[in-house]
Amino acid sequence: GYYLALLCVLLSLLLSPCHTCPKECVCNSNTKVVDCRGRGLYDIPRRLHPDTQELYLQDNRIRGLGSMAFREIPLVRILDLSNNSITSISASALLGLRTLQRLNLANNALRELDKRLLGPIRSLSHLDLSHNSLWGLPGAMADSLRNLSHLGLAHNRLTRLDRSLLEALGRLDSLTLRGNPWRCDCQLIGLKLWLETYLFKGGVVDEVLCSQPEEMRDRDLQKVPYQLFHAWGGAGGGGGSLPECEPKQRPRPVNLRHAIATVIITGVVCGIVCLMMLAAAVYGCAYAAIMAKYQRELKKNEELAAAQGADHATADEKEPLENAIA
Repeated sequence: GYYLALLCVLLSLLLSPCHTCPKECVCNSNTKVVDCRGRGLYDIPRRLHPDTQELYLQDNRIRGLGSMAFREIPLVRILDLSNNSITSISASALLGLRTLQRLNLANNALRELDKRLLGPIRSLSHLDLSHNSLWGLPGAMADSLRNLSHLGLAHNRLTRLDRSLLEALGRLDSLTLRGNPWRCDCQLIGLKLWLETYLFKGGVVDEVLCSQPEEMRDRDLQKVPYQLFHAWGGAGGGGGSLPECEPKQRPRPVNLRHAIATVIITGVVCGIVCLMMLAAAVYGCAYAAIMAKYQRELKKNEELAAAQGADHATADEKEPLENAIA
């Protein structure tokens, strides 16, 4: 019986998948932390334990992340890939990481992110993309960023940010934007308005310094008056160096209440005018009918009077004749 039990244990060990600590890393089975920092790695280590909750891969030579690169560790909460040489990330690289809370991709060579990259992740609270070469963030990524408390975008190549992306950051506590070539024309007013609301609610941001156009270089976006955006946002003003902004819209009412009041007053006035015109038309028709009836009665009376006059004349002519005969 003893040998049979021992044989069963050995068979179970042989048949079970082998999840040991990769030789390039240091693993802590108690805290479920895997530390692979600064090991000269070119790829993600294999045979990671499926219970891993924290994976540190910074300071390596990783150049890209393929599809489902972390499928062995679906429970990971912290993933640090900073200070590598990552230039591309597959749209499905993070597929399956539904519990991921912190993702650090700082100090890499990323130019763009696929809009589907963070698709299945809804628990992300910390995202650091600073010190890359990003030109922008897809607006479709907004749903995956709704729970962020920190977003790092410093030192990229951002000139503006999608308004829908900003509106999704309702729980953001801190934001880094410095070191980007912000183009402070009328298309950046959305960011300025959002920053004012964000700071009013207690949010923390480092700084947004204008890089373009030349007239606004090194000026703090938050301190630039709105009038300057309209003055410099159109054509001309600087020998054509400023870009054309969106077509100017027609002047809008001061606020919604004024607009509603204007519509109501206009409707009432139009209604009154229509009623007056209707009343005038009815009055005119009635007057015309009355006058026509009056004219008919008058003509009838005149004809009747003429007939009666003729009868009297005939009677007067007959009376002398009868007297003569008598």
